[in-house]
Amino acid sequence: MAGRHGVPGAQLAVLDGGVTTVVQTGVEHQDRRRPMSPSSAVPIGSVTKVATATVVMALVADDDLELDQPVGEILGDPGLAEGVTPRHLLSHTSGLPSDPADVTGACLREIRAAVSVCPPGTAFSYSNLGYALAGSLIEAVTGMTWREAVEAILLRPLKIEPAYTESPRTVPGHGRATGPAGARPVEQALPPMLEPAGALALSAADLVELGRVHLGKPGLLDVVTAADMHRRVPDAEPYGLADGWGLGIAHYEDDDEVWLGHDGTADGTSCQLRIDQAGACVVAFTANGAAGTDMWHDLVAELRALGIALPQRRPSAPAGPVPIAAGDFGTYRNGALDYTIRPGEHGGAELVADGEVFPELTLHDDASFTVRDPVTGRPTPCGRLRGTPGEATAIEIGGRLARRH
Repeated sequence: MAGRHGVPGAQLAVLDGGVTTVVQTGVEHQDRRRPMSPSSAVPIGSVTKVATATVVMALVADDDLELDQPVGEILGDPGLAEGVTPRHLLSHTSGLPSDPADVTGACLREIRAAVSVCPPGTAFSYSNLGYALAGSLIEAVTGMTWREAVEAILLRPLKIEPAYTESPRTVPGHGRATGPAGARPVEQALPPMLEPAGALALSAADLVELGRVHLGKPGLLDVVTAADMHRRVPDAEPYGLADGWGLGIAHYEDDDEVWLGHDGTADGTSCQLRIDQAGACVVAFTANGAAGTDMWHDLVAELRALGIALPQRRPSAPAGPVPIAAGDFGTYRNGALDYTIRPGEHGGAELVADGEVFPELTLHDDASFTVRDPVTGRPTPCGRLRGTPGEATAIEIGGRLARRH
């Protein structure tokens, strides 16, 4: 399966019936041919946010942090991120933009300069910058760096050997295979400010241990705090990402089944974590190739056939196409990210996302829109418009809310 998708190496770990099974395939590095092992550390991207959120909730459980206290008060700067609380940060309802305008700057300076996309607590908008601020809270409360805190509070008690995107033992990511040489290694490019949002490198077996915390493994989160973390947050509708969101953890639903978890991509890697609290099951997948998400979808189908009822996200058939009104054209902004809907060169419409052109934008009567996939040439779901039909005030793409500029 990995070869079919052009993924150099992958790991799968499953906790079911109290037993953890780990399998792996392929190599850590396309050129060096070292086999993937059960302990190979793969950059897990945004699954790091589950670790950061779990540390925050551990501080809440110890009465060191209040979920609903303004972050400015906690940090001794009442005007900072006015109205935003740790609860908002963990649930992506802070209104902060996706990323800092200056990734080399200081976190709190970027927070002060940020233009909100919505008032706190009113809408979901995925924010790496919000998790950078959550990392600053951890540092302020513990007196440790984020790395020191996540190791001392979470990883070492779970007997997980810490690794990060730039650690010597970390497996490199690989781009998509474009020729006979196969997928090529790529460098990780995460700025230090965003470490709490995506810096960890772990194995699938490590991720299962992290998942066990959310099955009620004693010693870190009490029952009340864990329930608060896992509870679906009102107004946190993660369009295009999941079916709901708690505090640092997503909800994936299929019929009556609800699994917790998170997806993550780093440069050339893809990772998935799924947790079934009712069935005491955890599934974790890591791949050191950009096509890992495609491989995951195939794995889900095979695991379901084996009786592990992972939610299977089935793209719904798009509603009927409708013309794009003149009032929907324009530029929409989320921090430094610009999205422009404009007339296409050959009629119709196209999307320009941060300078990249996606042709053949088709609007549907449920306000969603598709664009032509540059690889497959097929229409692919992309986002949706917000506001009165024909007078869009915002768009949602990849869980991010962008306001008309």
